[in-house]
Amino acid sequence: MTDAEPRVATTLSDRLDRLPLTRRHVRVLTGSGIGWALDAMDVGLISFVIAALAVQWSLVPEQTAWIASIGFVGMAIGASLGGLLADRFGRRQVFAVTLLIYGLATGASALAGGLAMLLVFRFFVGLGLGAELPVASTYVSELAPARIRGRLIVILEAFWAIGWTAAALIGFLVIPGSDDGWRWAFALGALPALYALIVRWGLPESPRWLERRGRHDEAEAVVRSFEESAERSTGKTTTDARPSVTAASLGAQHPVASGVAARVSALWAPEFRVRTGALWLVWFCVNFSYYGAFIWIPTILVSQGYDLVRSFGFTLLITLAQLPGYAVAAWLIEVWGRRATLSVFLVGSAIAAISFGTASGEAAVIGAGMALSFFNLGAWGALYAVTPEMYPTSLRATGSGWAAGVGRIASIIAPLTVPPLLALGGAPTLFVVFAVFFAVAAAGAWGLVDRRGRSLDDR
Repeated sequence: MTDAEPRVATTLSDRLDRLPLTRRHVRVLTGSGIGWALDAMDVGLISFVIAALAVQWSLVPEQTAWIASIGFVGMAIGASLGGLLADRFGRRQVFAVTLLIYGLATGASALAGGLAMLLVFRFFVGLGLGAELPVASTYVSELAPARIRGRLIVILEAFWAIGWTAAALIGFLVIPGSDDGWRWAFALGALPALYALIVRWGLPESPRWLERRGRHDEAEAVVRSFEESAERSTGKTTTDARPSVTAASLGAQHPVASGVAARVSALWAPEFRVRTGALWLVWFCVNFSYYGAFIWIPTILVSQGYDLVRSFGFTLLITLAQLPGYAVAAWLIEVWGRRATLSVFLVGSAIAAISFGTASGEAAVIGAGMALSFFNLGAWGALYAVTPEMYPTSLRATGSGWAAGVGRIASIIAPLTVPPLLALGGAPTLFVVFAVFFAVAAAGAWGLVDRRGRSLDDR
């Protein structure tokens, strides 16, 4: 730039969006992703614990269904409250607290002496877990450059596959080893309680949230730290001495809503009602089919005559297909866009669900299960990428949290519907129902707004 050229001030948002991928971004992604993986490990473990406790405690299907569903009751409440709290107190703070809550509750689950006590602990596990996931995706999306924002969120979601794979390994190697194997599995799931302390002090707060709260100096310091990281890695100056216009100083950047009641009601304001309705529909349907299928897969395989060890081994192979699903979705989401990628992966999930429900023989079961895992988890990556983009900064965590909360209602219902559907028509009927929900979600995806490559709304 020469002195003759105009010096146009830029917002903090502009400066974040034009940055290259830096080590600072990778640290945020990895720090959030490890928390995400630990969450997945906990959710995955319960499917293996259910299969073991059904035998050890002589539980009937309705009782095992409640072990899964009570956690989702907590998740529904946690997701709704977590988003509201993150818009009020900050993304990083709530992220750390939720990890601490569910980590401690998971560890306490290892001490449960009976079904009632286990259900209480699983509720608190769900409370922390439900709040953490939408907050983490909101947090990363607000720090990611616009051109790769969707890809980074899908990569964040890919940490779920790492955690679920860890759960499958624990389920395969630890749980069948002794009567107390499920207790040791829960004890390993308590690791997030320690990790929460690292998250609290090691990651920066979202500068978009800081700016919206009037903490301009702190927001500037965070953005500048990312610019300095880019300068060290590229050797180029990312900004000059020109002033930065704060979001608060721009007339068009007034917050959409402030206060709890105003933020919740704003989700259904004319500007947002279509995208909110479509988002809630997709979240509900995807949660219903995903948790209905994957929580019960080990138990369904056991009921089909496979022993516990072989059932867990099949589930481990099926789980490994999640990683390539995420990889393909991460690539396509910045090529096709959010809606097309999400819709295609949901259609693939529907076809795979029907195939799995009608599969016979080990090769067919594993192959169809891997296809279901590939498409379903790729869809999850796209869904988490698009959700925070639907709302402005003053409403983003609230909107993401309430969408996740509505989805968790389906998570509560789905495990409870599996036993009667299995009794009605077996696995074929069950997975046809899941396919229908995937298909409805695929149609609902087209009601969302696609912000591929565009800046976030900083109102």
